[in-house]
Amino acid sequence: MIREMTLGQYYKANSILHKLDPRVKLLGTLLFVITLFFPKSLLSLGIATAFLILIVKLSKVPVSMMIRGVKPLFIIICFSAIINMISVSGDVLVKIGPITIAKQGLWMAFYLVVRLVYLVIGSSVMTFTTTPNQLTDGLTDGLERLLRPLNKLHVPIHEIAMMMSIALRFIPILTEELDKIMKAQMSRGVDFESGNILERGKKLIPVLVPLFIAAIRRASDLAMAMDARCYNGGEGKTRLHPLIYEKRDYIAYGIMLLYVVIMIFCSFILKRFF
Repeated sequence: MIREMTLGQYYKANSILHKLDPRVKLLGTLLFVITLFFPKSLLSLGIATAFLILIVKLSKVPVSMMIRGVKPLFIIICFSAIINMISVSGDVLVKIGPITIAKQGLWMAFYLVVRLVYLVIGSSVMTFTTTPNQLTDGLTDGLERLLRPLNKLHVPIHEIAMMMSIALRFIPILTEELDKIMKAQMSRGVDFESGNILERGKKLIPVLVPLFIAAIRRASDLAMAMDARCYNGGEGKTRLHPLIYEKRDYIAYGIMLLYVVIMIFCSFILKRFF
């Protein structure tokens, strides 16, 4: 299960996406996720599918690794699809006792499944093509620039961005720590694969306790290291590796903007024709 989690993992390759500025990838992922929540139509869904296929191909990341990130959410996706099928009313197709499945319910379930799968794969592309250091630098710099007007209201923008970037960077660290703890428990005879869901949940209790302790210990070590280096916030701060936009980054912004415009046009203007 731990190896199938793709969030926070990095895949080393020589692709155009790997060379893009992390701020471009963060904003692009955010815009792609937003477009998935546009009004439902086959045309907009086809455009999103073609765009995602293009991005995955440009990333040079194996498709199997992308699909692997969907497996941990398989139960949640199936449960959500079933709830949508039996809860949405409309043109009845199947009726079994009190349970009815309508045409509109099938469409809602289909769109929900596709949206969740695309959301996971789109987010995985960003993490697969961006190192943890680049991701945290891009998130910190991007948030500070975006929320800079709030400084006049004495909102601690730098501190908020720093907390979010540290939390994001802790994801692969804690995933690796969880993998070590589970392997240590398995070497002592614990079987995490057998039993029902309730029994598996009980077996995870001895894993979560040392995981929380390790997380608190790492956070304490990080705080002591920052204090030892006289960290005092964003005032007068400089960057070891400043982020600078290049020509390919502006081209990527243009392509992303074109995609969003096309999705808006197809979802809100041509919606009634499809």
